[in-house]
Amino acid sequence: MTTLDITRKPAPRHKADDGEGSVQVHMDPRLTIDRAKVFAVYGKGGIGKSTTSSNLSAAFSLIGKRVLQIGCDPKHDSTFTLTKRLVPTVIDVLEGVEFHTEELRPEDYVYEGFNGVMCVEAGGPPAGTGCGGYVVGQTVKLLKEHHLLEDTDVVIFDVLGDVVCGGFAAPLQHAERALIVTANDFDSIFAMNRIIAAIRAKSKNYDVRLGGCIVNRSAGVDQVDRFGEAVGLSRLAHFPDLDAIRRSRLKKSTLFEMDDCPELDAVRADYLALAEQLWAGGKVHEAQPMKDRDIFDFLGFE
Repeated sequence: MTTLDITRKPAPRHKADDGEGSVQVHMDPRLTIDRAKVFAVYGKGGIGKSTTSSNLSAAFSLIGKRVLQIGCDPKHDSTFTLTKRLVPTVIDVLEGVEFHTEELRPEDYVYEGFNGVMCVEAGGPPAGTGCGGYVVGQTVKLLKEHHLLEDTDVVIFDVLGDVVCGGFAAPLQHAERALIVTANDFDSIFAMNRIIAAIRAKSKNYDVRLGGCIVNRSAGVDQVDRFGEAVGLSRLAHFPDLDAIRRSRLKKSTLFEMDDCPELDAVRADYLALAEQLWAGGKVHEAQPMKDRDIFDFLGFE
């Protein structure tokens, strides 16, 4: 059974505490993802994490990898460009069987999407009623019980934005690399700085490491690169603000299915290159986040 232990300091140490005043959320240590490369995608709310995650999943599948994408947002729209619909969530399915997990089959909550990508939407409790970390834990537990992780090469967690709670932190307990999606603006970089701090805190207890940032929906990259140079963070990719990308979401399609959009050729090539780069391993970033006041001054304009 998945256990969820939420306590404030002082608390029994799990290797080490995450940070002063932190809320500790510890999953059952047996719920590990052993074989696959696991990536957790973070970023400010509305920055395009689901678009990035889904097209990265598609790219991994096109270079021959077996991919599982797990949406971790109660909106459960992470995978709809892969599956062409809003699929039922794990929490909905569990409620339907009164949380008797032995009654579930993989086809009850796992859906095949573009090019064989397996898609799961964890969902979440109603607002204000529970911890999203529990749902992530239950999702991983089900996947392990049904042996769905044994034949998977890549797992991508698409994590909800702008929330610092169990649902936000739980994927970091499973991931090998955390990726941050950002734009070339103050709010996105400010959020990225806070996420860097969260990843550093979790890296004390778990194997997750910062893998770099992906610039999305931006014409330029000057502010992101200036921030990255200051804190020790590299840019992995840059995806421009193209209307064809917006239309792909409206069409419920990955970018690789938008055959009538030659302007996306370079973007598709960049996604394939990013998948190859991440599969090869890539650099671990020991970025040092700025204090809130310092980043405000650093990114401010006269």
